[in-house]
Amino acid sequence: MIELKTPAEIDRMHVTGRFVAEILSEIGRIAEVGVNLMDLEHHARGMIERRGAVSCYWDYAPSFGMGPFRNVICLSVNDAVLHGLPHDYPLRDGDVLTADLAVTIDGWAADSARTVIVGTAAEEDRRIIRATEEALEAAIEKARPGNRLGDISAAIWEVACDYGYPVNTEFGGHAIGRTMHEDLHVPNKGRAGRGLKLRPGLTLALEPWFARTTDRIIFDEDGWTIRSADGSRTAHSEHTVAITEDGPRVLTRRALEDPVSKGAPENRIATKEV
Repeated sequence: MIELKTPAEIDRMHVTGRFVAEILSEIGRIAEVGVNLMDLEHHARGMIERRGAVSCYWDYAPSFGMGPFRNVICLSVNDAVLHGLPHDYPLRDGDVLTADLAVTIDGWAADSARTVIVGTAAEEDRRIIRATEEALEAAIEKARPGNRLGDISAAIWEVACDYGYPVNTEFGGHAIGRTMHEDLHVPNKGRAGRGLKLRPGLTLALEPWFARTTDRIIFDEDGWTIRSADGSRTAHSEHTVAITEDGPRVLTRRALEDPVSKGAPENRIATKEV
């Protein structure tokens, strides 16, 4: 069942979304060479506990996982892109790190992900991150009343094709609201004009993710971490978006200057407020 949210309920989701954005900005800030993934996990735990929020990941046990997930954030490095299980790993210069987080506050969820580069940034890594960000913005632009779900999927696919990246359709976006995953799958590949008609009150987590040279995935022995099948590097960008009468409302938008990699101003992302 697809639940449409009232404007007041979307406002409550926005409260959660701002907090998710705050944590992801903080994780990106402290993710430096030598920092252990478990340090990032425990930092996120502390922020969630102090805010009185509830992790959507802790004890999460979908059919594809191996037992309940006992962490509050997904941390995926290099060829890992989704559901990265935090573990004892010190970040290295040039690592590509994806952080994915979902929490609830007062019963309302928000979900977001970002990919950053630790230390020295390779241009090909910047490029794939930029592709996922542009695909996300293109998807958000299509999240308007009267459009179709396929318009969102097609927008993501078009950006991927422009960059020359293949697209996996096994994992994509989803509806979100009182829980992290509500009944609606949003593929990252599709045909415009097809699928569910978008209505005000629909809230979606849109999440384009690409690997450089494959659309196939493999799972680690931990049963969670998903990697590109050929070992090529990956990137993942995600926002929670509400469809309103006035157009898309991004509930997890971070600060305007939130760097992909530390260093010079040209490393920073130029984002648009919606």
